Amino acid sequence: MNKLAIVGSLAFDAIETPSGKTDKIIGGASPYIALASSYFGVKPQIISVVGGDFPKAYFHLLDGKGIDTTGVEVKADGKTMFWAGVYNKDMNQRTTLVTELNVFADFTPSVPESYKNPDVLMLGNITPSIQQAVIREIGARPKLIVMDTMNYWMNTTPDDLDATIRMVDVLTINDEEARQLSGEYALVKAARKILAMGLQYLIIKKGDNGALLFGKDGQIFFAPALPLETVADPTGAGDSFAGGFCGYMAAKGSTDFETAKAAVVAGSVMGSFCCEKFGTENLQSLSEEAIAQRVKQFEQLSYFKY
Repeated sequence: MNKLAIVGSLAFDAIETPSGKTDKIIGGASPYIALASSYFGVKPQIISVVGGDFPKAYFHLLDGKGIDTTGVEVKADGKTMFWAGVYNKDMNQRTTLVTELNVFADFTPSVPESYKNPDVLMLGNITPSIQQAVIREIGARPKLIVMDTMNYWMNTTPDDLDATIRMVDVLTINDEEARQLSGEYALVKAARKILAMGLQYLIIKKGDNGALLFGKDGQIFFAPALPLETVADPTGAGDSFAGGFCGYMAAKGSTDFETAKAAVVAGSVMGSFCCEKFGTENLQSLSEEAIAQRVKQFEQLSYFKY
């Protein structure tokens, strides 16, 4: 079975949207990525850290989905990272109420021997220097290294971020971040400039307006966002997208553009499922039939004859 190594936060989230609210639930980037990727016949492996307050039930949940948590360090005397936020009525904006890094503030990743030499490495949205450390420790270079980042790192650690981008194959960011990183407003120009940093692919996520895939040889592909009847919680949709993309790429073992196009659709499918319930709830119990049906919906959404 092909392996997908994932480095990212494992946390508690408390979420409030117009559809309701939660107490502390499992959150952070890595569980969304791992759960979404687990449906593609790969072995997800999480590298992260939690405190002694992290419930064993959450480890059982991940283990039950075939997710390897050997690489999750438990600091018994520490507290797990915690984030709380509230979304506005249209869910396009949110207000962060609480961010407590706790044990994640001093996170120094350690890659178990069983995690080394994965087929795909997914670097969640964390400090670029930590992303670099994992790349150096992961063993033989994976077929694909995928990286998520955000404008915070563009503002605070631009040199580290630049160096990290030049070490990876795929970068996933949103349109605002693409414009900031490139200094270009037009996304085609922005993509060309970012790809020149040595990337094979750039994915620009546009939320409920879909996602754009740009290839280093000038290829462009657009995947629409599926109109959903129910949007309960968009938290983790981007990470679920990354999980679907990486899971598909790892399963296929190819990095060509046609495979990447299908992987973007796979990511969009998993992101859409994520939004329909709170937290990771929907990602915990999907069926192969439900995923296949939603892929067909995406196909029908953009198919036409001229």
